[in-house]
Amino acid sequence: MRSLLTARSLSRSITRSTHQIRYQSNNAAAAKQPISQSNDHSVDPSLTESFKLDPNDVPVPNPGSPTVKAAFKAVSQSMNQSVNLSHREVQHAYQSIKQFVPKSPCDHSLRLSAMTGVNVYLKKEHVSITGSYKERGALNRLLQLNEAERKKGVICSSAGNHAQAVAYHATRLGIDSIIVMPVNAPHVKVKRVKEFGGHVVQAGESFAEAYDAARTIAQEQGRTFIHAFNDPAVIAGQGTVAMEIIEQNPYVDAVVVPIGGGGLIAGMALFLKQLNPRIKIYGVESAAMPGMAQSLAAHKLVSVPKRATMADGIAIENVGAIAFDIIERLVDKIVTVDEDEMAAAVLTLLEVEKTVVEASGAAALAAIQTNKLPELANLNVVLCLTGSNIDMSLLGRIIEKGLVKSGRLARIHVTIPDVPGQLAKVLQVIHECRANVKDVEHERAFLVGNVGLTQPIITMETRDFDHVAEVAQSLKAHGFEYTSIVTPTS
Repeated sequence: MRSLLTARSLSRSITRSTHQIRYQSNNAAAAKQPISQSNDHSVDPSLTESFKLDPNDVPVPNPGSPTVKAAFKAVSQSMNQSVNLSHREVQHAYQSIKQFVPKSPCDHSLRLSAMTGVNVYLKKEHVSITGSYKERGALNRLLQLNEAERKKGVICSSAGNHAQAVAYHATRLGIDSIIVMPVNAPHVKVKRVKEFGGHVVQAGESFAEAYDAARTIAQEQGRTFIHAFNDPAVIAGQGTVAMEIIEQNPYVDAVVVPIGGGGLIAGMALFLKQLNPRIKIYGVESAAMPGMAQSLAAHKLVSVPKRATMADGIAIENVGAIAFDIIERLVDKIVTVDEDEMAAAVLTLLEVEKTVVEASGAAALAAIQTNKLPELANLNVVLCLTGSNIDMSLLGRIIEKGLVKSGRLARIHVTIPDVPGQLAKVLQVIHECRANVKDVEHERAFLVGNVGLTQPIITMETRDFDHVAEVAQSLKAHGFEYTSIVTPTS
């Protein structure tokens, strides 16, 4: 009960705080127009003037600077302080981190555009040295530490991407770091955290349990806790993705962003909606754990149970309170995608873009591929590819699910007499249809019916769903009437 009241208190305090998002009356009216009419890309002159400052005129703040400390007020453990966060903090963050975090590409994809009917641009955050956008927020927060805090060290909890970001930049800055990760965190992420110099402690079955363990250690050792998403400095750092997008594609109509705790989309929304309220911002969550969508529907923070999902990067039981307030006001829509849809998106990026992205990083494309956002047809849309830290064993399973989802790996059951030569006839028909048999299993003991029958379970490689249907129809035409397709047919 206490934690629930604390979260509600924070939400109320944030609502009362000033976020500096000022809509002029004409922009507010324009924002209500359909996105298809969005051809006015006018911006707030004061914002662009600040955005275009010469880097030499804006010094990088020193760690522990009083000015920086004032700009980013950490949320107290009592959650009673107001949080002042606006596009200006995002701009400050950009000046702080840009010399350490290279600008990621924002490339137009001709093939994905043709496939989806959306003018697709890919913001490739997965190509960073730590494999995700997380280093932006982590570094920005680390730069706020004073000398005493740096000496005591830092700690964080993460399923992997934030962990690598904190470990890498803490080590680079000479700060000792402890990274608490769930016991089932992907091996590749645990390994890389260690390679980046972080001291890994694995505790708990979920992010929430790892978080509790990290908080306990932080209190015992006096370390500064670096939250993965519920921290003003982290949110501002993540928001710098939006600043790069505008520089790389000033005529963007919309952005589509994966949501876990909400820090990335919240930071981006602060900047983009101030720059031009007509830019639409869409979030994508895993259907297994849609914490932000459920929280928005309830108009309060809602916890979701931990469920198995390949999208470990966005598998969050409790979304960020600070991000929730920003998203509730500034994000236009949130949709969900399931496991098969994310697997298909991972496969598409691998085949079409020749790039490896983890399931959570491909969530934005999954939403576009499955037409969850039909209003984006023919518009300039930036999809954020947020991470590429994936175990190769998991990638293999994801690829197979993607092949099934796209009709290129199929399974059929054919009931035949259990006599020599019958299976050969079945395989001959499949051969004539130019499908490739990958695996055959026989079902006898559990087959209901005549004991003189058997049921080969045939896994085959096909071109598409039409090809699967062609094989099934051909088998029936050759007298194998008890033929059924047991994988998706569309």
